[in-house]
Amino acid sequence: MLDAKTIAIIKSTLPLLAKTGPALTAHFYQRMFSHNPELKDIFNMSNQREALFNAICAYAANIDNLSALLPAVERIAQKHASFSIQPAQYGIVGEHLLATLDELFSPSEEILDAWGKAYGVLADVFIQSERDIYQDAASQHGSWEGTRPFRIVKKQTQSALIASFTLEPVDGKPVVDFKPGQYLAVYIHHDSLTHQEIRQYFLTHAPNGRTYRIAVKREVQGTVSGYLHDMAQESDIISLAAPHGDFFLTTSPTTPVTLISAGVGQTPLLSMLHQLKDRAHEADVLWLHADDNGDVHAFGDELAQINQQWPTLTRYVWYRQPGKDDRPGEDFHYQGVMTLDKLAYRLRDASMHFYLCGPVAFMQFVSHQLLALGIAPSQLHYECFGPHKVVL
Repeated sequence: MLDAKTIAIIKSTLPLLAKTGPALTAHFYQRMFSHNPELKDIFNMSNQREALFNAICAYAANIDNLSALLPAVERIAQKHASFSIQPAQYGIVGEHLLATLDELFSPSEEILDAWGKAYGVLADVFIQSERDIYQDAASQHGSWEGTRPFRIVKKQTQSALIASFTLEPVDGKPVVDFKPGQYLAVYIHHDSLTHQEIRQYFLTHAPNGRTYRIAVKREVQGTVSGYLHDMAQESDIISLAAPHGDFFLTTSPTTPVTLISAGVGQTPLLSMLHQLKDRAHEADVLWLHADDNGDVHAFGDELAQINQQWPTLTRYVWYRQPGKDDRPGEDFHYQGVMTLDKLAYRLRDASMHFYLCGPVAFMQFVSHQLLALGIAPSQLHYECFGPHKVVL
């Protein structure tokens, strides 16, 4: 526990951190990579600069109420576990964080000591949380430590932007089950890449103990998504960490469920839907999805097949700008953005739980509509792309 004086010192530095902004993390990463270049194989530089700055500010702001950070701690710890982060690496990060504060601000020894104590407490929280995750994973049938080689056995175009990859372990042994909504960390080594690259992609099917399937959206200037779309072929070998993530179904068979997504955000919800179908979920299940048009709408045929096999599923699809070949009533049901007023009679259910995934602005737009319908915040569950952000 931190003493009152240390807490007061940390909180007093918050305005300076906020004023400095991303310059702090830019300096930190430049320093750390110059001294520890091996960490370039771990850090995903496309979003971790923002993630680190947000984490530092959130920690300083809640230094006297750390329980408020527990949901974020669990989410970050799951991601760290997928990177196989080890306790020694927290020492390296702490060393360069304190050196960065010293070099940028020339603070007093008292301030540096306070941040040293505060960082030590936070590091211990993450180390213990990740130790628990590793120990739990080790006890699961089919699990593994670190990474494991997998073969791409099927690569399939799902839309103009999204491709799916079915993966089986090279050793032919079973794979650990996962909770629908979780993701895999994909480790890519290739001559075209300067460093090892690690990305996380959601699983898109129900557990089967033999294979995994992920979906990858092609991103503008996306190093890994470009490699997977343009270069990776069936029979190629990639390395995977075991499934992780804290976004998954927690409902009983009699709980009504609505799955709400936009674009590639449907991928973890598709996994949830497959499990609900396989378990013959007793209560109502609604699928609400928004996309630009049929060209970029992935897994449409798969959803239609699920619906055919499971008629109790109700689907509603919004296309922002339908294409000339998109069929109203079949490919999509509404034009424009996802507005829920016409479905209010279906959604005003005190026992229904809602799972959302997509761009932050989309989830904020939808969640505000649901709250306006009287849905309790505790009934809303969501996953964000990239650095953690607040939706509600």
